[in-house]
Amino acid sequence: MNFHILTLFPDMVERGLNTSIIGRAVGKGLLNIETINIRDYTLDRHKKVDDYPYGGGAGMVMQAQPIYDAWQAVAQKIGRKPRTVYLTPQGNTFQQEMAKDYAKEEDLVLLCGHYEGIDERAYTLADKTISIGDYVLTSGELASMVVIDAVVRRLDGVLGDEGSSVDESFYDGLLEYPQYTRPAQYRGMSVPDVL
Repeated sequence: MNFHILTLFPDMVERGLNTSIIGRAVGKGLLNIETINIRDYTLDRHKKVDDYPYGGGAGMVMQAQPIYDAWQAVAQKIGRKPRTVYLTPQGNTFQQEMAKDYAKEEDLVLLCGHYEGIDERAYTLADKTISIGDYVLTSGELASMVVIDAVVRRLDGVLGDEGSSVDESFYDGLLEYPQYTRPAQYRGMSVPDVL
């Protein structure tokens, strides 16, 4: 599987995803993570990718042109229109079923918003908009890492024990059962007899 992350902060994403289970999966060749710096596609000589909201308002908005051109470069590279997700607080809440669905894709583009969001015209690139919850983050990079982590766990060969993903919380809509370690007694608390 190939993840293509359209971002203003490639280092943030690369450092966050180059460790643990995801880093090992990349090392094994089970997936590829490509960051595309949206700034590389701006036509502005100062690498500006944002502007004031048209009609006024607080904050800055990411411009459509560099987003579109960055996305177009990915589409041309892979030779087709990729499934594209925009991470935004206005999107549908991310669920385990979405992770299962995205794990079936060969290529998945994740568009990370920043500032006050993106120019509404760039939304047309997205097949779906998703949110990881009802709270505000600095940018979509953190949300993209959450989505990637959930999707990667669904890919064959990523987890050491293939049964691990089947027994996880939300696999079948339920939470996982409580877990214990040794010793059987700790600070007056016991492991249940059934175990």
